[in-house]
Amino acid sequence: MMTASTSGRKARPSGRSWRRYAAYAAAGLVVASVATFGYAYLSFARLIDERLHGERERTLPRVYARPVVLRRGQAAGQQELVALLNDLGYTQRPQAEAPGEFALERAALTIRPRASDLGGAPVRVRFARTIQSIEIEGRGARESVELDPPLLTALMTSGGRQKRRTVPLATIPTYMQQAVLAIEDQGFYAHPGINPIRILAAAVTNVFGNSPNLVGYSTITQQLARMFFLVNEFNAELQAGERSYWRKLREALMSLVLERRATKDEILELYLNDVYFGQRGSFAIHGVAEAARLFFGKDVSNVSLAEAALIAGVIQSPGLHSPFTRPERASERRNVVLRAMADEEYITPEAAERASREPLRVVALAVDNEAPYFVDLVGAQVAEAFPGVTAQAGQVDVFTTLDLSLQRAAIGAVRAGLASVDRLLARRKRAQPAQAALIAVDPRSGEILAMVGGRSYHQSQYNRAIAARRQPGSIFKPFVYLAAFELAAEEGRTDLTPASLTVDEPATFSFDDQVWEPQNYDEYDGEITWRRALAMSRNLGTIHVGETIGFDRVAALWRRIGVGTPPKAVPAITLGVFELTPLEVAQAYTLFVNGGRVRPLRAIQRLTTSEGDLRPKVSPPRVAAREDTTFLVTNMMRSVLNEGTAAGVRSAGFVLDAAGKTGTTNDLRDAWFVGFTPELLTVVWVGFDNNQPLSLTGTQAALPIWTEFMKTALAGRPSVPFTVPDGVTFAEIDRDTGKLALPTCPRVYNESFLAGTEPTEYCELHRW
Repeated sequence: MMTASTSGRKARPSGRSWRRYAAYAAAGLVVASVATFGYAYLSFARLIDERLHGERERTLPRVYARPVVLRRGQAAGQQELVALLNDLGYTQRPQAEAPGEFALERAALTIRPRASDLGGAPVRVRFARTIQSIEIEGRGARESVELDPPLLTALMTSGGRQKRRTVPLATIPTYMQQAVLAIEDQGFYAHPGINPIRILAAAVTNVFGNSPNLVGYSTITQQLARMFFLVNEFNAELQAGERSYWRKLREALMSLVLERRATKDEILELYLNDVYFGQRGSFAIHGVAEAARLFFGKDVSNVSLAEAALIAGVIQSPGLHSPFTRPERASERRNVVLRAMADEEYITPEAAERASREPLRVVALAVDNEAPYFVDLVGAQVAEAFPGVTAQAGQVDVFTTLDLSLQRAAIGAVRAGLASVDRLLARRKRAQPAQAALIAVDPRSGEILAMVGGRSYHQSQYNRAIAARRQPGSIFKPFVYLAAFELAAEEGRTDLTPASLTVDEPATFSFDDQVWEPQNYDEYDGEITWRRALAMSRNLGTIHVGETIGFDRVAALWRRIGVGTPPKAVPAITLGVFELTPLEVAQAYTLFVNGGRVRPLRAIQRLTTSEGDLRPKVSPPRVAAREDTTFLVTNMMRSVLNEGTAAGVRSAGFVLDAAGKTGTTNDLRDAWFVGFTPELLTVVWVGFDNNQPLSLTGTQAALPIWTEFMKTALAGRPSVPFTVPDGVTFAEIDRDTGKLALPTCPRVYNESFLAGTEPTEYCELHRW
């Protein structure tokens, strides 16, 4: 029988039962934790394997320029040749013993080319201000030697605008690797992916410290995990101004998994190729190889100890330690890295001290040196011609038409030319900076050899060479004369020749109930030969030529050329009062080298993929005019350089046979010059982005840039004459009257004519 005292109490579990329940709970917690950890491990492992596999199988498309060619007589000194070899990724050694190496001597260098056709034979190049000789061991002297195609950049297809060049770990100098390890993760080769001691120290700081944000220490493996897999979460935290324990926990766990799915060397290689170095213009810079190019204009294999330390020092805070904007902080941080390397016994204290005393020298315009405007054009053309090819597995290499030596010459010419324009504008109290565009092509093939789309890609990515639509002005005048010669050939007329006379006097023209009163830039010449009118760019003389043949014929010729928007058949067409881009101007002018055929311009030679080569469709040239009539205009444009508005090129030292035309638009708004030899055609435009008047002529603003570029581009090249086609004859003409010259005529020109259109009368003005 139950007593009252016991019947009112609830039964309690014994101590043994409590211990059993606690054990069950602990076991359940352990099982749950193991299951959660296992699930997370497997999930992270699968994610990491997919990413690592994809990173190895699918790499960024690489963009290459055309192979570098060294020519005897080429304008190149030590600095230029070393820069070219750095572009090719050649390593400087005391002795060049393996392919891809070069050794520098006084006034000479020895190269071990990678090109298979040379069989590894060393090439010795002697130079002063130009290349004086090229000798291949065992094969004697050569006029030229072709090396490798230089890598311009990787072509980003998604994830914003980035610049990087992925290189194997073996090509990154040991002291470059050591500099990163010394300052970022001294225990990299010892820890399992995280550093527990440093994490504990950071946790104590976060718990007991006063900072509202979490601090922490990340190993290289953790940084890679963050860059590869948690970048979106990390960026979101940065924008919110906070950091989370959860993301740090995932980062640590992922680092542990990453260490078991890849070797230490693989992790370090991925890190060195992906680590962020800040913004340069619109580009995010990633990887030590790209940083070496950007900071020092060098291949990463050629950076010095001090340069390697500076690159490593930037990683912690690219904005704070940028060598471009904060050189003092960058130098201080470099020295911290050097001391850390000495502490880790990677280098001696003496070596660290010597390197810390080296002055900081950076290449301020390295991004522009890699032809970014051109690369943007290539990216757009690849996407249009080969949709999706850059996203496929395997390496995709894009081989382009760009000549890197000419590109460097173009950059230098534009830079110097704009500096001169700035000085002219400053005298006129014009503070607004002018812009410029230059495009150089091989007119025979249509290949784009150089392209500068503006003053600085860092400041503006707008490519004026292909997008700025401006009035061509006087550079359109040659097509007026070509239309006239086409009419002469069609109708058998003898009054339309380069020696014909036009009236260069003020006049009024009426059309569509409008009145137009054009003027010359400076003076009027009265009666003047067509050659002289074009050479001196006389507006009224050219308008009267258009009036003689009919403005509709000028418009019809331009429609056959097929470039840009067809202009209206009004008097103003003769002065180029419509809009074209520099690229369109260059394409139209190719007809003067190709006998009346317009050659489409192209930037891509071929793509190589895992499935084979791809080549863009090349459109055939468009026939716009006859070969003989085209030559007459080309021959007339030679006078522009020899005695006309561009005669300054001769006094500036450009001596090769060439033809061209200056251009200045209404109100001195735009300045142009187009000039060409049989193998190189170059267009230069200078103006303001807001289309305000530049107040400078083509002779003042554009011609000096063209001259500087062409002198460098064609240095050491022989003068190549323009081919005279069948059906063209020559006669000695008096320059003033356009009639057959007498021995007493003071100014005589050997003029070209369509056969049968030569003048039959002799000069009366100089008979006595």
